[in-house]
Amino acid sequence: MKILVANLGSTSFKFRLFEMDSETQIARGAIDRIGLGNSNCVFEIGNDEHRETRDVASHADAVQLALNRLVASQHLPIESLAEVDGIGFKAVHGGAISGVQRVDDTVLGEMQSVEKIAPAHNPVYVQAMKEVRSALPSVPLVAAFETGFHQTQAAATQTYAIPYQWSDDLSIRRFGFHGASHRFIAERIAALTKNAGRAVSMHLGGSSSLCAIKNGQSVATTMGMSPQTGLPQSNRVGDFDPFALPLVMEHTGKTLEQVLQTLADESGLLGISGVSGDIRDLQNAAASGNDRAELALEVYVSETRRHLGGMIVSLGGVDCIVFTGGTGENGNQIRQRICAGLSDLGIVLDEQKNENVVGETAIHDADSAVEIWVVPTNEEIVVARQTVECLTSEPAL
Repeated sequence: MKILVANLGSTSFKFRLFEMDSETQIARGAIDRIGLGNSNCVFEIGNDEHRETRDVASHADAVQLALNRLVASQHLPIESLAEVDGIGFKAVHGGAISGVQRVDDTVLGEMQSVEKIAPAHNPVYVQAMKEVRSALPSVPLVAAFETGFHQTQAAATQTYAIPYQWSDDLSIRRFGFHGASHRFIAERIAALTKNAGRAVSMHLGGSSSLCAIKNGQSVATTMGMSPQTGLPQSNRVGDFDPFALPLVMEHTGKTLEQVLQTLADESGLLGISGVSGDIRDLQNAAASGNDRAELALEVYVSETRRHLGGMIVSLGGVDCIVFTGGTGENGNQIRQRICAGLSDLGIVLDEQKNENVVGETAIHDADSAVEIWVVPTNEEIVVARQTVECLTSEPAL
């Protein structure tokens, strides 16, 4: 089976085309800094690689650009995208729907019903799904929701301290996200080390979350009802006291909807720094003496360390910490700052290993009681496998 996987992050779009009989990658592409200007676009199709820098204003533009590149390529080992057996989407929030689902009007309707909860993700996913369904009507679409991996969490972990009727009637609870990435890390780290019974997966990037994983299952995570919560995100607020909202509304004259939009689009690391929500930009600005950029980095590290402590307690200790995601995989300075001074917890980073990371590698000191790894995530292969399972376990529509 040939499966195309679409992965839309808050500021990125990635796709991979797999031959699933052998799990061989046929083509791939990535576009980052969407909506931030100077988007980096990379397309690898067969032996052909194309790179360019251009402004990609929206995720819809990114999806269309990727489809155009695939269709135009002379190296694609299929005559048209209509030969693809299925398209899997790393979907974010399905409201009352979770797990892996065929995309139909019901699924799209549920996703649209929670667009206000996931404004940075659901609208672009719904639009992309509709565009692809229109362009390729004969190809089945599958949504693999990020919330699915966290369904193993205990009720006490998922429940907010609100009137129980709100939880019961409105399904207000901690859903958790980045499920494909944390699922991949759970499976991969178990193959890399025997010391992975209690692991903390640290997905750090434009969108960040931590997940406590015990024997391969999620027991706690930092995001809650929406992807706005938990760690400070690139341009999304993270944890925030809702009782500050009336004060902000009174001072700014903004409506509740306008304030929520600001918290979703103009907050996070961007809001603190006034420079950028990208860690790389912030590090460059901080190195040039920008105090607000340095403050944004300090807040990011401080919040990550605070939540790391919570994950460790939820596990009753930790055997292994795994850095993944764009910043987790490439940000040696961030990794060093997060792990600094944690030797009393048995967490000791090897500075030289941390500076020279290539691919999957352990970066803990020989005296560290806790293993520390960098493992590049592969959300797309997780979604591809889930898509195959969904399409082969259900009767054709």
